[in-house]
Amino acid sequence: MESNNVTDTQKKKIALTGIKPTGIPHLGNYLGAIRPALELSKTCEARYFIADYHALNACKDPAVLRQMTLEVAAAWLAAGLDPDKVLIYRQSLVPETHELLTILLAFTPKGLMNRAHAYKAMLQANAEAGKDPDDGVNMGLFTYPVLMAADILLFDTDFVPVGKDQFQHVEMAVDIAQSFNHIYSCEALKIPQALSSDTSSVLPGLDGRKMSKSYDNTIPLFVPEKQLRKHIMRIVTNSQGVEEPKDPDSCTIFSIYKNFATPEQIQALRERYLAGGMGWGHAKQELFELMNEHLSPMRARYDELMANPAEIDRILAEGSAKAREFAKVKIKYLRQVIGME
Repeated sequence: MESNNVTDTQKKKIALTGIKPTGIPHLGNYLGAIRPALELSKTCEARYFIADYHALNACKDPAVLRQMTLEVAAAWLAAGLDPDKVLIYRQSLVPETHELLTILLAFTPKGLMNRAHAYKAMLQANAEAGKDPDDGVNMGLFTYPVLMAADILLFDTDFVPVGKDQFQHVEMAVDIAQSFNHIYSCEALKIPQALSSDTSSVLPGLDGRKMSKSYDNTIPLFVPEKQLRKHIMRIVTNSQGVEEPKDPDSCTIFSIYKNFATPEQIQALRERYLAGGMGWGHAKQELFELMNEHLSPMRARYDELMANPAEIDRILAEGSAKAREFAKVKIKYLRQVIGME
């Protein structure tokens, strides 16, 4: 069921991206998830939602959850999401999602949830720590894949861009939809397909490892210009001197540079690496100037939005109202299928 791209023949297909509010995205999130998901709007009817109920499993502080929701919405809007052209909404403002969740729970075997990778990982961690197997496991986490299935199936989704860690959840949505359709001898629930969007796994962080908040090696997206330069200057390099030729393909600076540069710029910097005469400081400055040129408009838009949270709320409320127009029709149809209307 995996696919890595969308062709022009899929112009009318629906692509749904869930955005979990976990704070301000970093460069790896932008290149690995945000930019590819926004590109889908060129070939699909793209829809995006802030998965704030999913975030509730881990975040019980209302002020923090509110702030993270604003930050992630502002980040995607600043990165180029145009609410006049695509749909963006808040999960919590579409109650039909939870009605569908209730329906889908009746078609979801407990054994399927037992096999969820996140749940199994928690069981293993608890066992290794000598704790009760279900310590720290709430029903929101246990049934997380069913809520994700409801998110997907409510909107007749064709494509779901996800990282490798979410592929299983899309597969579970397929299993649940197929079970429902089989029992009622219908095709009421469209079968979704996962799209790989995991290029972030190969983007190196400041220390050369995968860019990740857990490694504290990220480059924040919207920090001021001076702070951005400081982060880039912290990129770890080897001890080669200025005059020595350098291997661009094993260099963190070059790996990041390629994501912002034109083919001509990439080739020119590659030749300078191989020729020698360019120090790491020069390479970092090249990266900073290119990244800052790209990120400056985004930074300004992000700051503008965060200074006016009411505007973010308005955009999400309007999008959610549009989403509910479709959701109400879908739920009414499904209620008819199961005999409740």
